[in-house]
Amino acid sequence: MAAASLLLGPSVLSASNLQRVSIALAARGTLYHLPLMLADQLGFFKAEGLHIEWVECDSGLQATHAASNGLADVVSGDFGHVIDLQAQGQNVVAFVAQCRTPQISLGLVSKRAIGMKSVADLKTLRMGISSVGSATHWIALHWLRQAGLASDAVQFVELGGSTTAVMEGVRSGLVEALCHVDPIIHYLEQKHDFRVLADTRNLMSSQRMLSGIPVSACLFAKDEFLKKHTGAAQILASGVLRALNWLKTAGPSDILQTVPSQHWMGDRAVYLGAFEKVRDSYSLDGLFYADAVQSAWRARQGRMSMGQRKPLTMKPLFTNQFVKVIQRRPLAS
Repeated sequence: MAAASLLLGPSVLSASNLQRVSIALAARGTLYHLPLMLADQLGFFKAEGLHIEWVECDSGLQATHAASNGLADVVSGDFGHVIDLQAQGQNVVAFVAQCRTPQISLGLVSKRAIGMKSVADLKTLRMGISSVGSATHWIALHWLRQAGLASDAVQFVELGGSTTAVMEGVRSGLVEALCHVDPIIHYLEQKHDFRVLADTRNLMSSQRMLSGIPVSACLFAKDEFLKKHTGAAQILASGVLRALNWLKTAGPSDILQTVPSQHWMGDRAVYLGAFEKVRDSYSLDGLFYADAVQSAWRARQGRMSMGQRKPLTMKPLFTNQFVKVIQRRPLAS
């Protein structure tokens, strides 16, 4: 692709005949999507002439279905979905990384944790996840395997990504365990409603639980979209990378001034505490690295049956071309 076609700016966007991009995602207010949300809040997309239309979904799996069915141009979700979609024959490609860990925690509702005496007590437990086939489900399956339990040892309850639905599920007794993201998990911890048993919130805990650090949250789209609307994809990658750089030096006041208050769950101190727990999980440069991709692949292989496992083919799964173009030019603050 010619370098001239990758230069940033409104002229490129006009050439792509695309001024609006629809992005499907679940739980936009969670810390998992923070770089993308900040890029929008800080005006990085608008400054380049790109308007974002949000397609809010109940889960990451639903977000991938929205894109597959033509209801969204881009997905903000777990890299594992890219691998799954490629395995299904869909030509989707990740083009900018947001997180280096899944930021997912698993644990017990406090009332249930008090009575637990051994791992065997986990059997028949009702565990809340966003949905079957989403990253929360994958992490829960991985943890069950580590604990020596079968995947059907617990009853999975789909709660979606809504903070209200998750909170109601915990406090009503609908679920006795939960596998989800922050700030919901941290909020429940601080209110003494939840006891974390394992998490992937930072590099150390992710390495400990997953025996590796897999690339996680990213933006991905059909290869056809990336080729047809190169300028729009470049602006999206640029905005996320600028937000990642902004996060490196952002202090508490910067975060609170930029993140909409409705995302704080009514408690700014709890929100900031949750952010600090996941701060080192964010990508440093937006790039995809072979070891992180391999870790994500191994995690997928672990949850698949023998007949579904395939050799690793990394090249079609991601592209670093958009981020590398940005790195070759001065990046606006």
